[in-house]
Amino acid sequence: MPSFMEPFRIKAVEPIPFPNEEERRAALVGAGYNLFKVAARVVTIDLLTDSGTAAMSAEQWAAALAGDESYAGARSFERFESVVRELTGFPEVLPVHQGRAAERILLPRILRPGDISASNTHFDSTRASVESAGARALDLPVSTHGGTPAPFGGDIDVDALAGVLAGPDGKRVRCVVVTITNNANGGQPVSVRNVADARTLCDRHGIPLLLDASRFAENAYLITQRDPEYAEMTPREVARVVFDLADGCWASLKKDGLANIGGMIAVRDTELALRCREQLIAVEGFPTYGGLAGRDLAALAQGLCEVVEPDYLRYRAEMARWFGEQLELAGLPVLQPTGCHAVYVDAASLLDHIPPHRLPATAFANELYLVGGVRVTELGTLVFGRRDPGGGPDIPAPRELVRFALPRRVYTASHLEYVVDVAEEVRAKAGQLRGYQIVDQGGALRQFTAALKPEMTS
Repeated sequence: MPSFMEPFRIKAVEPIPFPNEEERRAALVGAGYNLFKVAARVVTIDLLTDSGTAAMSAEQWAAALAGDESYAGARSFERFESVVRELTGFPEVLPVHQGRAAERILLPRILRPGDISASNTHFDSTRASVESAGARALDLPVSTHGGTPAPFGGDIDVDALAGVLAGPDGKRVRCVVVTITNNANGGQPVSVRNVADARTLCDRHGIPLLLDASRFAENAYLITQRDPEYAEMTPREVARVVFDLADGCWASLKKDGLANIGGMIAVRDTELALRCREQLIAVEGFPTYGGLAGRDLAALAQGLCEVVEPDYLRYRAEMARWFGEQLELAGLPVLQPTGCHAVYVDAASLLDHIPPHRLPATAFANELYLVGGVRVTELGTLVFGRRDPGGGPDIPAPRELVRFALPRRVYTASHLEYVVDVAEEVRAKAGQLRGYQIVDQGGALRQFTAALKPEMTS
């Protein structure tokens, strides 16, 4: 049994569905073999995402009940603004309804057609926002393949960034984005030194450094555990050190806001904030509510206070570590070290008989659902691959990962033991699994709507 204990008591419960094998298969076929289109009522354990799936605390619910629903200048916004300013140090705070709304507002105010956004790794919605502005999303992650696991595998490759900035495309780089933690690269944290080095390069070339700070608290906690220089600091203090190195940030507060909806933009540049507010009014709402109800802003303000509590973050990291160990004992190739918000399995290693363009990560994820009603996310070629302009097979993603996301304060160790049992059963028949073909897909973010079919032979 795990050595950690949840630092909370449970006051409300929700029944878990237990669809039988026939119901699960019918649901997957009806969804075009796309787990995003499977109804939640036929999912037993839902590890699809940690976004918007948290269980709110008693204090958050109390704050929500006291929320001020005034259209303009509500008390709920004043508290939210005060909490964000104190936490981040950024004077300009704009609420939005979720993270991708923040990206869609902020990034086109910085990028123009032909520009470049450089990052440790753009997540899927961030890449879509960059490309919708006519710019190029350039990923420069540090290598995490082989060898000893890196404590800060989420870092941006500073040498590669320096080379790009000094090269012929350097003047086209309009911003550097550091995603903390690096969700697309195994949920690994980013070190303070790495952000500081990126800051130095940005200053040298006169470009802004931005944070995708959706998991800022988890990143800060992992810094306290992996960098002796910050071992005596609190996660809140470390988070402020990182924020102080940046020109601004955006965040989906459906992650480390510990709430079910909400996001923010926070910057230092008053003129940039003014342009963002003008767009916010056009697409989200008045700047003091940003598409959110007052109760949502109140719950977010309280969540941002709770998320930096050391006991909560210790439990969060220990649960991920223990879960990763259990999956490894069951024979799964787990990316190490684990972070906080998810555990990642290398589907390419597990299903090496399925080529990337036949979506091995999708094959593994779908089998988890068929065997035990467990829903996870593929972060392989379906999500991060690119269509071949010549009409050939998709250009593969850098990695074929399956993410077991951990909703905050929702599942206990017993639930995750069930997931391990299901994963072990799938691993035992890995050699029999078949790949998938895409039969219908949209444009950007195709993973949400694509229809697939299993191959008759692998």
